[in-house]
Amino acid sequence: MIIDHRTYDIKPGCLPKFLQLYGTEGFPVQLKHLGQPYGYFTVTDIGPLNQVIHMWKYESLADREAKRGALQADPAWQAYLAKSAEAGYVARQENKILKAAPFFTLK
Repeated sequence: MIIDHRTYDIKPGCLPKFLQLYGTEGFPVQLKHLGQPYGYFTVTDIGPLNQVIHMWKYESLADREAKRGALQADPAWQAYLAKSAEAGYVARQENKILKAAPFFTLK
């Protein structure tokens, strides 16, 4: 099993607007294709500020590729991406694929 760990740096003052748009238009489409995230968090007062961090669990890279391919093909996701890009809330994105240590079992 793997975790797709994504960090988004949101422009100062835009976090509430980003979360509103994502929560109403992006998240429901992701749930449809990716299932429930392993975790979804915001960073607002310690460390790098104005960050959104979310993690998605997949059985394998092939599972991730298939699910994300279906997500990308969904017109509702493309509409959300266009609105998000136009709004310009995201300053930077980082993506990591994490694999559990041999002694840890993902649940």
